[in-house]
Amino acid sequence: MDIAPAKIPVVVLYNVDPDWTQEEKDEVGRLTSELGDALTCTGHPAVLVPVANDDLGSCLEDFDPAECIIFNWCESLPGLGHSEWLAAKRLEMLGYTFTGADSETLALSQDKFRVKVLLDQALIPTPAWHIFHTPDPADWKSFPAIVKPMNEHSSAGITPEAVVLNKTELRNRIAYILRTYQQPALVEEFIDGREFHVSVWGNDNLTVLPPAEMDFSFFTDVKDRLCTYDSKFLPGSRHYEKIETLLPAPLTEEEVKSLNLVCENAYRAIGCRDYARMDIRLLNGVFYVLDVNPNADISSDASMACSAEAAGVNYGQMGSLIVRMAARRHPAWRKIRARREKRLK
Repeated sequence: MDIAPAKIPVVVLYNVDPDWTQEEKDEVGRLTSELGDALTCTGHPAVLVPVANDDLGSCLEDFDPAECIIFNWCESLPGLGHSEWLAAKRLEMLGYTFTGADSETLALSQDKFRVKVLLDQALIPTPAWHIFHTPDPADWKSFPAIVKPMNEHSSAGITPEAVVLNKTELRNRIAYILRTYQQPALVEEFIDGREFHVSVWGNDNLTVLPPAEMDFSFFTDVKDRLCTYDSKFLPGSRHYEKIETLLPAPLTEEEVKSLNLVCENAYRAIGCRDYARMDIRLLNGVFYVLDVNPNADISSDASMACSAEAAGVNYGQMGSLIVRMAARRHPAWRKIRARREKRLK
């Protein structure tokens, strides 16, 4: 039996970088307030706490770790690049129980090399790949291919030019990634098939939500058939406007079973906790894992919330479910839950 929401105070922790534009700050504030309001409507006492610097302890000094759950919506610590994992690490060191993946999994997900190795070891289908530290494409022969920065997320570096059709384009794009991002380049076989964003939540028992398909039917050029940075963050761009979302995706019952199994296996292989989103492509009957995002966007208009809605779970209910999963790890609520279960026996 779960603890009643009214018994679980929530601190929604989110980052606001001082270098952002006012419009960006306002948008993050709006989305966070929407989550806080949804949690409140579900019954949780909720407080919003912005993080504007890397001193997480000062931001949380008014909140006792023994008396609240942190809803971790920090994608970084302001001023520190690639610090998504560090925010979680500091929460762990301060003794807070928080939603979502732990610091180890978040650090892992930032390293596409390590993720690909784990997927291969677990025999989970993923596109053929290689890491390049120099522009020399060596003996790579599979085209089309796609070139990505090894340590970025949110489709950074993913543009039509990232899809290459020959060794000359491959060499040039690897050189671009090395020069622009100052990190190795991940080259993958480009799976020119259907793409799905699949949300999963749970821990011991997993629930795979209805998959959302990114429909590229408008695009005839193979270089355009992908979810670019623009498609996520630039309203008015071709990819933002012309990629259609089909939810739930039109799949047969057998295809859904196969897709769910791949997503559950990837979730466990990477060590996801509470919730995550998988980016998947289907070609010739095989579902390939492109990416595993253990700190997926949970805004009300993002694919996880939309998939939850398609499954009959509204935004507040989704947020509460995530909080209550985290509460099962909290010493105080774990004891309350254990006592209730003992009385029911």
